[in-house]
Amino acid sequence: MTFEMLAGLFGGLGLFIYGMHMMSEGLKTVAGSRMKKLLEVLTNNRVKAVMVGTVVTMIVQSSSTTTVMVVGFVNAALMTLTQAAGVILGANIGTTVTAQLIAFNITEMAPIFIGVGTIIALFGNKKKIRDAGGIVLGFGILFFGIALMAAAMSPLRESEDFIYLLTTYGKNPLLGLLIGTLITGLVQSSSASIGLLQALAISGVFSSIGGTEAIQICVPILIGTNIGTCVTALISCIGTSTAAKKAAFIHLFVNIFGAVWVMLLLLGMDGLLSVNPIYEFIVSISGTITAAGGEVVPNVARQIAMAHTFFNIANTIVLFPIIGYFVAFLDRTYPEKEEEKCLQLDDRLFSNPSIALGQVGKELLRLSEMCLKNFILACQSVMEGDEKLSEDVRKREERIDEFQQGIVEYAIKLSNLNLSEAENDRIAFILKGSHDLERIGDHAMNIAELAEVRVANKIIFSEIGNQEVLDHINFTSNTLRDMVELIKNEDVALCYKIFDEEEEIDVMTEKLKDDHIRRLNDGACNPYAGIIYLDLLTNIERVGDHASNIAQGILGLKLHKGLISSGKKDKEKKNLITTQF
Repeated sequence: MTFEMLAGLFGGLGLFIYGMHMMSEGLKTVAGSRMKKLLEVLTNNRVKAVMVGTVVTMIVQSSSTTTVMVVGFVNAALMTLTQAAGVILGANIGTTVTAQLIAFNITEMAPIFIGVGTIIALFGNKKKIRDAGGIVLGFGILFFGIALMAAAMSPLRESEDFIYLLTTYGKNPLLGLLIGTLITGLVQSSSASIGLLQALAISGVFSSIGGTEAIQICVPILIGTNIGTCVTALISCIGTSTAAKKAAFIHLFVNIFGAVWVMLLLLGMDGLLSVNPIYEFIVSISGTITAAGGEVVPNVARQIAMAHTFFNIANTIVLFPIIGYFVAFLDRTYPEKEEEKCLQLDDRLFSNPSIALGQVGKELLRLSEMCLKNFILACQSVMEGDEKLSEDVRKREERIDEFQQGIVEYAIKLSNLNLSEAENDRIAFILKGSHDLERIGDHAMNIAELAEVRVANKIIFSEIGNQEVLDHINFTSNTLRDMVELIKNEDVALCYKIFDEEEEIDVMTEKLKDDHIRRLNDGACNPYAGIIYLDLLTNIERVGDHASNIAQGILGLKLHKGLISSGKKDKEKKNLITTQF
């Protein structure tokens, strides 16, 4: 293979992948929130999940992209593992559309698509029109890449050595499986690997191979691409929740299981029958094309597309009844930590509002535990200058936001039911309390970002300042632990304890700020370190305020008098509350 051929092949593959990326991004932009809504809402049973997975993958033109999205949704508790399994099955069907489009071999039209797409993308007066132009442009670039790869590989059809390799070693199914897996693992796109294989077919390399030999060579490679495409999902699940990792493993299981049973079926037929009826059927429905010299030859590019489609549909049909058992096996083998579990709120509980309200309370407790953990980790990250911990805080903060949003939406739905006055008061507390907890999460994120600034600028706190702020952090962490315990048990005594602790946090914060200003005046402290130090103290003090707000809300529920308002409490108000209680 000459350098010119390699360069053409490499450039064509690059254009193909870039064109597919442009189409995908344009389609995702045009579809926008509707595609996300499809994934979030229309996956409440497995049949719908398969259909949604198929449609979304047809839109984004990549099963890897859909699977990565699914991993993200599972990680954010927006989708259950069972729903994810159905979407993944559908994604494998949706990704076959790209191969079917390539099989039409409209490469002669590629320059027209590129020209029209460029004009629309550059001169469109609305964003939607420009996005549509990007889709057309991507479509043209994709087919231009196919044409470039086919042209680069066309000399191979005259190479007797290459034809010999194809007919001799190409029929080794394990070798084909390995080739498909490795190439797809490297380019991280099964569509690109299959596009490369179809470009080889369009170049005319398979023209001299008659009967079913061409598709017999291609099928193991096709099956290997399905295994190789799992690499993207496996990479995307690094550092995510246990549930997200299990979603990536479902993707791997679906494709490996399919590869095993299909290969065993084909090898069994090859051993028992002189002519494999599956290959015969694919060749018969794929039709023929007229080659450059006027010769009518089998349409191998279409055969590849049809084989890819049939394989993924058949695998979905086989796996559909049993995928639930694999999900259950994963749940038993790799149980999730309590914090990682999805939001446990079900609209079916609305038939019994009291139970639904109790369930929201349990989720509020889980949210408080996440906020406590994030605050401790954030403070540890800034004090130790550990950016990895800062990244962990950021990931949990995303989950906190999703939890808070889910709790609010569920509580609002619940408030529209026929509830008692006490139950409505509790919903009001949940709405406000979830907001306070979310704000604690935000302050933890602010603290974690200070860690990144501290590392980037190599800032060191003075020894006395370091010890003072550590004591402050430990005291505030204990206040948050009391807050979590209060949400769990609603002990009135803890409310007053948190009020006292919050006042102590305020006093400590002011003292530490004064001490720090004095050290700055004495030249004992770095001014740049001072900025981070003061921001850290401010965020810690705000965390104490929100913990106090939670305590006020719970005390208000206990008193049923509405005497508690948000903000800091002075001794007189506390005495008034105690008298009324």
